[in-house]
Amino acid sequence: MSLVGRYLALIKFEHTIFALPFALISLLVAAGGKPAPLTLLWVLVAMVGARSAAMAFNRLADWKIDRDNPRTADRHIPAGIVSRAGAAVFIVVSAALLVLAAFMLNPLCFRLSPVALVVVLGYSYMKRFSPLAHLVLGLGLGIAPVGAWLAVTGQFAAFPLWLSAAVMFWVAGFDTIYACQDAEYDRRVGLHSLASRLGVPRALMLSRVFHVLSVAFMAG
Repeated sequence: MSLVGRYLALIKFEHTIFALPFALISLLVAAGGKPAPLTLLWVLVAMVGARSAAMAFNRLADWKIDRDNPRTADRHIPAGIVSRAGAAVFIVVSAALLVLAAFMLNPLCFRLSPVALVVVLGYSYMKRFSPLAHLVLGLGLGIAPVGAWLAVTGQFAAFPLWLSAAVMFWVAGFDTIYACQDAEYDRRVGLHSLASRLGVPRALMLSRVFHVLSVAFMAG
């Protein structure tokens, strides 16, 4: 595998597409269906930078946990495919892309770019302290529609906030399901998830609630 391929695999680059539709919907609505090409370009750069930084940071922060979990021991950092130093450089470059894109969009986006980084990077440590980490992960993806709206208009509005809430609960819902497979391991090593705290059946019940809330915000 090439050097570029290793880093793209580290962050599961192909999954970036799942975050794009909601941001693009917000962008198109804000721009009346005709976004300026440069605005579209810098929004895409910002999203790729933010997600790449977040994924690589999560892999770096969790490399010891991943090493000791049979399900994740073959991930790129514990397996030695990508070095920790290389991952750290990748995170800095990706975060810089986000900040650069925000600077090129407008002053408000630039001022808020550190806040966006705190949110998207914070998930990696939140799961060490709270089972509500699923919602923090959801917020990390959920701020994309607000960011896209601000890129066009430079001001907040109700539509992107509702869309962001829908994304937040949708992501929290499926992440709760995903975490069920590691419930026993997380409980043993002291990581927090709804499944490790409440048990899988109750976690799945809350996942249903999150998905219902997502649909409600989407419809609203």
